[in-house]
Amino acid sequence: MTAAEFKAWRKKSGFKSRALAAQALGLSPETVRLYETGIRREDPSKIVVIPRHIALACAAISAGLEPVGECEAEYD
Repeated sequence: MTAAEFKAWRKKSGFKSRALAAQALGLSPETVRLYETGIRREDPSKIVVIPRHIALACAAISAGLEPVGECEAEYD
């Protein structure tokens, strides 16, 4: 999943803000920002790689799937 694909997924999924997408994925809003831009502020030469498990979580949300069993508290 590329940064552009991640950003398109967020918008297509109806998450109007990075914070809402972050909550759904159990991430921080800053991590969502990194995934959408693909660039780290502290080192723009390093490309941000979106982990496979995040891409799979995006696909699961798109498919309307819910987590299996109890989940940990969401990111605050």
